[in-house]
Amino acid sequence: MVSSRQASAAHRDHTAADSHDLIQVRGARENNLKGVSLDLPKRRLTVFTGVSGSGKSSLVFDTIAAESRRLIDETYTSFIQSFMPSLARPDVDALHNLSAAIIVDQERMGANARSTVGTATDAHTMLRIMFSRIGEPHVGGAGAFSFNLAEGMCPECEGLGKASTIDVDALVDRELSLNEGAIKVPGFPVDSWQWQVMAGSGLFDPAVKLKDFTPEQWEDFLYKPPTKLKYGTNNFTYEGLASKVRRTYLGKDRESMQPAARAFADRALKLTLCPSCGGSRLNEAARSARIAGRNIAECAAMQINDLADFVRGIDNPAVGPVLDGLRSTLESLVEIGLGYLSLDRESSTLSGGEAQRVKMVRHLNSSLTDVTYVFDEPTAGLHPHDIQRMNNLLLQLRDKGNTVLVVEHKPETIAIADHVVDLGPGAGTAGGSLCYAGDLDGLRASGTLTGRYLDHRVRLRDDVRKPTGHLSITGATLHNLKDVSVEVPLGVLTVVTGVAGSGKSSLIHGYIAGREGVVVADQSPIRGSRRSNPATYTGLLDPVRAAFAKANGVKPGLFSANSEGACPACKGIGLIYTDLAMMAGVASVCEECEGRRFTPEVLTYTLRGKNIGEVLDMPVAEARDFLTERQARTILDRLVAVGLGYVGLGQPLTTLSGGERQRLKLAINMAKTGTTYVLDEPTTGLHLADVDQLLALLDRLVEDGNTVIVIEHHQAVMAHADWIIDLGPGAGHDGGQVVFSGTPGELVADGTSLTAIHLRDYVSRP
Repeated sequence: MVSSRQASAAHRDHTAADSHDLIQVRGARENNLKGVSLDLPKRRLTVFTGVSGSGKSSLVFDTIAAESRRLIDETYTSFIQSFMPSLARPDVDALHNLSAAIIVDQERMGANARSTVGTATDAHTMLRIMFSRIGEPHVGGAGAFSFNLAEGMCPECEGLGKASTIDVDALVDRELSLNEGAIKVPGFPVDSWQWQVMAGSGLFDPAVKLKDFTPEQWEDFLYKPPTKLKYGTNNFTYEGLASKVRRTYLGKDRESMQPAARAFADRALKLTLCPSCGGSRLNEAARSARIAGRNIAECAAMQINDLADFVRGIDNPAVGPVLDGLRSTLESLVEIGLGYLSLDRESSTLSGGEAQRVKMVRHLNSSLTDVTYVFDEPTAGLHPHDIQRMNNLLLQLRDKGNTVLVVEHKPETIAIADHVVDLGPGAGTAGGSLCYAGDLDGLRASGTLTGRYLDHRVRLRDDVRKPTGHLSITGATLHNLKDVSVEVPLGVLTVVTGVAGSGKSSLIHGYIAGREGVVVADQSPIRGSRRSNPATYTGLLDPVRAAFAKANGVKPGLFSANSEGACPACKGIGLIYTDLAMMAGVASVCEECEGRRFTPEVLTYTLRGKNIGEVLDMPVAEARDFLTERQARTILDRLVAVGLGYVGLGQPLTTLSGGERQRLKLAINMAKTGTTYVLDEPTTGLHLADVDQLLALLDRLVEDGNTVIVIEHHQAVMAHADWIIDLGPGAGHDGGQVVFSGTPGELVADGTSLTAIHLRDYVSRP
């Protein structure tokens, strides 16, 4: 391994660095790290590079940031700590000179339906203060403009902005009685406590079919408000079934629910704008106050770039400091490329990249300094035009006196680093070593995979493939689309591009996904439980269990952690989860099976010298060499082909990144031919060298007779395409139009859009 030009090289004007100006990592062995030792310059921008699975996240998130968080937690009193998750010390010999670490990742911003872009950035709070002071007529303090407080919320929808209509036939089967199981709502099986409350209420006969209820009984059964009743010797509160369902399900985000509950909610509850407040969430008094002709709901619904213009026009010394703060926040959101959002946009609807950029704005306006900020691919979902803006914001954070650590693959962001750390050389067990640490010029000369690919360019195709037909989209108007009509070619590789918010996803997910023969592989969470892993999700576990059963003369069910062979203590999960009510739950390794998930008896059975636990611990690439069964090899070949050779067979799906989830979905659908594949930013999380592999995979899909449509900003993918559909010219209401449809060569030669400018620059570089 090459390890040269250590941290002092990145200290631009410093000839000698004090050790306190360095974060010192010694002997890091978390996950696949192989005793990594290095120094990172503080108050500088360090970018971590390397192929997927090389150990970047293990070093940055699981070692440096995790230890910082653990040490901060230890400063609390023992009483407070007793309510907090118990964090294990990372597997590292020593870490010196850490500062408080703030992780700005791509996780969704919670599933609370009451959280919006405005509440998440405090912009709505400042807007409320402004309206409470200078809004006409005066209606009260800032709380009077909050949809999360009783004094400001719409009384009909209770501040959610949505009204629910309930499909009663999704709740019950009218042909049955309660005793026969008429209630179809999850959690109401016959003889359950909730069922007993209904059946024992005395308001109706549980033996009578629902269709024979009197109108009064039907009203009580479905809509009776919470009422104290007595059942035997117990007092309890009875509530009508429809009322209870509305209260239980309406305020929850669907994605946060268990699969059965989510499926039920999708069937039973239809959401529409609240007729009383028109979706504004606020009561009539809050909506009556105006500034310069606009009320607070209208301001929150405006595109942020338009709202920023509106706020700049307000000049009132009574709200001077608040106005300055609001202007700064709105301008930061515009600068970061989120001007197309609105403050009333629900946080849960943001993409991972959008969520990360919203969190970033909060920190840009923070008074904290000398903090370590940790970013996970901050350019995800950004058009080349927006990457420069993101780079400027990272540099702003650094220049405020903070240490900025960035896990990133884009050469444009690697180029602004004061210091680069390259991990590898491969993924999984082939990674985890320090390949290079130093400045950018040194990386180029280092001979590492990243160094070699830094200036690599994909060329335009000499001959683009000819379409075999077209998918027509006519008059598309979803979200910001402006009556768009376009022909999407079949049998070729089409890239749909444009700046963030230009309408790409609206066009493809709104008008192509859902058609017959279309397979969508996106980055959304895979619906499953903590038990799901690549082996179960792909069906690989079935031939593996069969092979173990045949080799040992026992039943296949023994080799399922969801069935007979599961450790009874952890029920086959390998971890014990402790629920801490309001706080995040804690997972600890099961002491009974030591995380192996199976009973001791099951682990005595082997296949070619390995037990089932050892096989599930294997990375995909290793398992492909070990498992000779044809069905298993076919699945493993596909996983390797999509670049997941480093992922463990038994790794929980909840630990996979968005890009890894997408590639996993692609792998299980690869066997089909004559299919239209829709991929949403498949280069997310991919090293520059891995992008070449992805392009070869996309070519293979097309050559096998499929159509591939890719929503993507990566110039390498654009250059490799047969056809490009470019949306814009801007974002939000400045976008929503097809500004170009044709071959990449035509776009480079004649295009005038932002995409054309950047692609032309990309392919013309030597």
